Amino acid sequence: MELEVNMSMGTLVLFIEQDTWGQMVVACVRVRDDGDEGVTKLQRALKMVKLTIGSIGDSFSAVSVKSYLAEFIATLLFVFAGVGSAIAYGKLTADAALDPAGLVAVAIAHAFALFVGVSIAANISGGHLNPAVTFGLAIGGNITIITGLFYWIAQLLGSIVACFLLQFVTGGLAVPTHGVASGMSSIQGVVFEIIITFALVYTVYATAADPKKGSLGTIAPIAIGFIVGANILAAGAFSGGSMNPARSFGPAVVSGDFSQNWIYWVGPLIGGGLAGFIYGDVFIGSYDTLPTSEDYA
Repeated sequence: MELEVNMSMGTLVLFIEQDTWGQMVVACVRVRDDGDEGVTKLQRALKMVKLTIGSIGDSFSAVSVKSYLAEFIATLLFVFAGVGSAIAYGKLTADAALDPAGLVAVAIAHAFALFVGVSIAANISGGHLNPAVTFGLAIGGNITIITGLFYWIAQLLGSIVACFLLQFVTGGLAVPTHGVASGMSSIQGVVFEIIITFALVYTVYATAADPKKGSLGTIAPIAIGFIVGANILAAGAFSGGSMNPARSFGPAVVSGDFSQNWIYWVGPLIGGGLAGFIYGDVFIGSYDTLPTSEDYA
């Protein structure tokens, strides 16, 4: 289907098609009248973009509801293990400061838990377990915006329930929250989270979302777990190494401490969005061949 929008600089032509999930997406964009330099620049900027809005009806289909449930369960199990490892460390060390051995243990627990969480949800929901991953995939047109919002809700609820369960089964022990290290500014924490979340979502695209991934897709869950574990080793002593707004939001809700929670929304969403744009719109977008100019005659 072709949709034309008249603009002062020319005609914006949107080519709309169905994707593999049955959603209507903007497959490609072109501006007529290439003789204008401004038009040419606009054309180059827009031709990579895929917008997938979706609809409430599609987002409440049986398949979609099962996906939300899968995200809720997988995120719950991931957060339970990840946050649980931090609580266990605190109990075993009488709440001593995190030492190198403790950081390694927490990183490994998150890596293993995410590997399993992605694996058990992959065939149902895609195994996002993370609003930043969902956002990055939405930027690249891999999930509709409306469905992505419901993914967010499921992920956040999964994290909150996991933290309440941890508080109950541990006899009321404190649930640790993310926060930047002493001597670091909030901006430094945001930048740290941008970088490590970019690495995570870029890995998701390369191993799971790229249509050319081939057999590489079989190692996607373990690759995703590995990059999270490595990033926690790198960032744990500085920003906490969240990469995941849901992972940080659940503990904040249960503890009632939202003082630095914004860092773990802003940083991961920017990092995930950048990875989605670069890999999803620039790299994967270049796989699609635009119609020739004769098609616009």
